[in-house]
Amino acid sequence: MSPGDNPHILLGRIRFLIECIECFRNSKPIPESLCFVPKEVCYKICKDSSFSSGAASCASSGNSSVGKTLVSVWESPSQAQQSKKLCKFNIEPKKGTCIRTTGEEYCNNYGLWVKINKEQLEEHKNGLDVDEGWILVCKHMDGGDRLVPVESAETVSRQQQLFGYDYKAFTRWEQVVDAEYGLHLGSRPKVTERDEAAVQKLRHVPPTWTFECDEDLVHYFYDHIGKEDENLGSVKQCVESIDVSSCSEDPSGGAGCLTDGDTDTYWESDGMQGQHWIRLHMKKGTVVKKLILTVDSTDDNYMPKRITVFGGEGDNLKKVSDVNIDENLIGEVCVLEDMTSHLPVIEIRIVECRDEGIDVRIRGLKIKSSRERDLGLNADMFQSPNLVRYPRLEGTHPDVLYRRAIVIQRFISMLDSLLPHLVPSWDYTMGTFNHLKHIKQFLLLSKRRSALITQCLKDSETSKPNLMPRLYINRRLAMEHRDNPSLDPSCKNAVFTQVYEGLKPSDKYEKTLDYRWPVRYDQWWECKFISEGIIDQGGGFRDSLADMSEELCPSSAECPVPLPFCTRTSNQGTGEARDCYVPNPSCREFHKYEWIGQLMGAALRGKDFLVLALPGIVWKQLMGEAVSWSKDFPAVDSVLVKLLDAIDNMDKETFEFKFGQELTYTTLLSDGRMVELVPGGASTVVKHEDRKEFIRLVQKARLEENREQIAAMQGGLLKVVPQAVLDLLTWQELEKKVCGDPEITVEALKRLTRYEDLEQSDVRVQYLWE
Repeated sequence: MSPGDNPHILLGRIRFLIECIECFRNSKPIPESLCFVPKEVCYKICKDSSFSSGAASCASSGNSSVGKTLVSVWESPSQAQQSKKLCKFNIEPKKGTCIRTTGEEYCNNYGLWVKINKEQLEEHKNGLDVDEGWILVCKHMDGGDRLVPVESAETVSRQQQLFGYDYKAFTRWEQVVDAEYGLHLGSRPKVTERDEAAVQKLRHVPPTWTFECDEDLVHYFYDHIGKEDENLGSVKQCVESIDVSSCSEDPSGGAGCLTDGDTDTYWESDGMQGQHWIRLHMKKGTVVKKLILTVDSTDDNYMPKRITVFGGEGDNLKKVSDVNIDENLIGEVCVLEDMTSHLPVIEIRIVECRDEGIDVRIRGLKIKSSRERDLGLNADMFQSPNLVRYPRLEGTHPDVLYRRAIVIQRFISMLDSLLPHLVPSWDYTMGTFNHLKHIKQFLLLSKRRSALITQCLKDSETSKPNLMPRLYINRRLAMEHRDNPSLDPSCKNAVFTQVYEGLKPSDKYEKTLDYRWPVRYDQWWECKFISEGIIDQGGGFRDSLADMSEELCPSSAECPVPLPFCTRTSNQGTGEARDCYVPNPSCREFHKYEWIGQLMGAALRGKDFLVLALPGIVWKQLMGEAVSWSKDFPAVDSVLVKLLDAIDNMDKETFEFKFGQELTYTTLLSDGRMVELVPGGASTVVKHEDRKEFIRLVQKARLEENREQIAAMQGGLLKVVPQAVLDLLTWQELEKKVCGDPEITVEALKRLTRYEDLEQSDVRVQYLWE
């Protein structure tokens, strides 16, 4: 039962979620229901008829001979990868019986394992001098027989005798959560007996474990699972096969023309009017972002006029799109976009052709897709050599990390079941679940988050302006200002100011831009550069964004900052957040800060970037997240953080020797201004016994120095992007969506590479990437 079907279950899960969040934040053991493991599971051997009998040393069996099957028992799952000779012994299940095991599972590169205890082993072999063992349920790759969980006849009979014929105990952790936290009318559902040892293993929290360790584990897990892999045009990467309703007798007009990349060729149908279709059998996990057809109006009455798209599984297809095509179009038309889940079958139906044509011609088919992330866990992924970039996780046993990741995976599964209720996508203006901001990094693993973000952005869209604003920009004057800002204190010649002034409404009837256009509207204004012979087809607009980015946060530390809105941090040239900028505490032009926030929102919604070198502490505040001195402020002034830490730990003698009468209740802000921390602070000397209060006042002053400027930027951002979207993004994701990803990996280059006259498997291509 989904939580939406039962409000008592829904409220119970929300209570459970809050409890889990507090446990994660305080590094306490997670509630037992999330870690539930049944004490007993029964398996039967399922034969693989497609696998040769001689290969039955397979997923579940160690050896096989005619009429019997032997199941290998191992001391530990890791031994099977070293040598088959390390197998402890074999057991032979009696015909028609089940193999009883514990519910504890373990997955590694070899396959999925379950633990079997001494009592269960003795059912098959007496006199064993072992307490426990592991048997292989199934291999990952090799196929063959496998063990399938079933309910044993003895267990079912015993339960029916005790509780009635309709009784069925809860055995899954999700059911246990609902049984223990939901409100039930009448008796509470019964839960099958739990494996206490396995439950405590999952609940175990290492002594040095912190919430930051959980966040690092989420990031590590996210980096090592299958990523959303987008591609455009390479149909064979996401489609298993293509069927068509019919083909013309002309051999050059077959279905292969849909994917040959040649617009001079085409698929032509040969059938009854309105009965033409293209059926795509999609590869497992593929999610369509755009499905594009190429058509040509010169095909006359072969030109499609109306197309519907159906999707689903087998014959159970539902309509997902209905598109009317411009009769004069020559080129591409998108017939399906922004799917949020995998559709095994997609069927493109040509409902009507131009001028009541009977047959149809389609000249090409392209797909932009992403692959659903596989959140499958594998204990071998947590080996120490893989953890170099995660120092908090190094030194922790791989099995401990594996079990902790299982708990996080279960938590994310529960969160996904509630996410549509916690983030009210039906009304993006409403506030969202406040506890979400504490687990922002966990949302990286959510499978439902992306669909909610897309829906919130789509629901808050407005129509594009009737007329694109035309701006006249003098870049020569802007360049002179950038070289010597002191010549133009008002900054009126900067590209930023020219664009800002040019977008102001010319009269009371003209509306200001709201920047909430559909993503396909990818040019916000048209630029006419004075004394430059440029016709702006999008390039001039993007140049203006790049110029404004450079004026706000110059990429070179040598040149002056031409605008007053940002100031350089103290960490220039050193540290992780070097060469960054923060909003200038002295600047009071809040209306322009708000416009900067609107431009950031427009970049998030669209395809263009506003590259701003801001540290994480600013992005966090734009998201509404709390910031801390020790974690976030070193990106602004690492020297000050270290100095205050040293002062805090100084004894009286050292303090007086170093500072004497020179340390007063003042501090320097990012803009270089000296401010008093208390009235008359410039003449008040800090004493050793008052140093903690001095540290507190400095931290407060510095953390809040540009609070008003950031609030104005946040106000502009929220005018363009719903709060619900910000609640679902991490601050790192917001930065990437606004500024772009500064790192270009080899894998990204591979995904975007198109091959002509050679295959991807060609040896020359392999040499290139090596």
